[in-house]
Amino acid sequence: MGKGANLVPDEAEKSLSEETKIFKWSEIRQNKWIVIDNNVYDVTNFSKKHPGGKVILLNNVGQDATDAFTSFHKDMNKVEKYLKALKIGKVVAESDINQKEERKDELHKDFQQLRKLAEKMNLFKPSPWFYSLHFLQLIVLDLIGTYLIYKSGYENWFSYFIAVACLVTTQAQAGWLQHDLGHLSVFKSTKMNHFAHKVVICAIMGFSSDRWNNRHFKHHAKPNAIKKDPDIRFSYFYLLGKKLPEEVGKKKKGWLPYNLQQFYFFFTLPPVLVPILSVLEMYLYMIRYMKIMDMLWITLYYIRWYFMFVPSLGVLGAVKLSFLVRFFQSYWFIWSTQMSHLPMEVDYDQDLSWFRTQLITTCNVEQSAFNDWVSGHLNFQIEHHLFPTMPRHNLYKIAPHVKQLCEKYGIEYQCKTMSQATFDIYNCLKESGEIWYEAYNS
Repeated sequence: MGKGANLVPDEAEKSLSEETKIFKWSEIRQNKWIVIDNNVYDVTNFSKKHPGGKVILLNNVGQDATDAFTSFHKDMNKVEKYLKALKIGKVVAESDINQKEERKDELHKDFQQLRKLAEKMNLFKPSPWFYSLHFLQLIVLDLIGTYLIYKSGYENWFSYFIAVACLVTTQAQAGWLQHDLGHLSVFKSTKMNHFAHKVVICAIMGFSSDRWNNRHFKHHAKPNAIKKDPDIRFSYFYLLGKKLPEEVGKKKKGWLPYNLQQFYFFFTLPPVLVPILSVLEMYLYMIRYMKIMDMLWITLYYIRWYFMFVPSLGVLGAVKLSFLVRFFQSYWFIWSTQMSHLPMEVDYDQDLSWFRTQLITTCNVEQSAFNDWVSGHLNFQIEHHLFPTMPRHNLYKIAPHVKQLCEKYGIEYQCKTMSQATFDIYNCLKESGEIWYEAYNS
């Protein structure tokens, strides 16, 4: 029998505290520590050294980050080495009471069982054939686009636009591949994923891998959370959800006519996000944090683009082509990703369970060969958010089990048609704009 097996609960807890310090949740929240598997960690100093960035840790302080930690880290043996030095004690199991969520601990346990089921089904094992064919698609489309430009340049506008279509598709599909690599879901080796990620996002797409990781994981950790999810920081241009428009309206603030944002959204953000805003933000980030390696990798993109298109189009023509490709890529990207998030709940961080958080802020789009391809399987956005490191070709296999868990806890599992999901972007912007307008004029 164990050391405290014959002790009454109070004596057992006292015996345990003599070996390991026991903390209350009030202490953990006050000191901004993090809890993982009922162990308490002081990340105050480590946050600056965290490979995923400081902010993602700070966004989880005072909370149970077990599921987020498990979802983001693939090599547990490596991260355990860091955790040992940060551990300062334990918290009483099942004591994280949140008045805003019933059965939180029970749901947490059931989700851990769901993850074990996914592991047993080998759903975290990538398919070499799937990703090889996907990469081959990029090479073929890129070569076709380059060949058409080389043969005709501006002389044949039909072949020029076919070339643009091929290059746009290359960039969009490269975006889905780099997304998989960034989530460590293509190769078994973490180092190989990181290396291939730089090849695809830096050399093929011309964007910073470090900046993408830093931003994207914040989104995954706290999706649609005001002040924590960078993907919804549009307050000067667009207001999302119900709470933020009302707050801004009551303060009599309005930089733009938000009651019309459902119209101007489609003509403002999509055209400039990838070609202009992302590029400016990327260079500011790399300069600020001295990301020299990313700068060198991105140089390969410009060298590649120069030799592929300058001989046929000239420098100005190559620049125009790059902007045109990114212009259409931007629409593709926003359409494919935002229909799964914008219409969902937008609120301040409520410290809900990982499972519930992802379900109320994310929705799916119906499965089809076209939907899978055009969205990079992010039509299974719910499953992807629950299991970020799961290879996307396996997401549909875990979906039925996710639905069962939703039914058990009365959580809505939203799956829409592509047309419905697209129209819901318009509808949610319209609703948020009307909330602001009423609060502003009341």
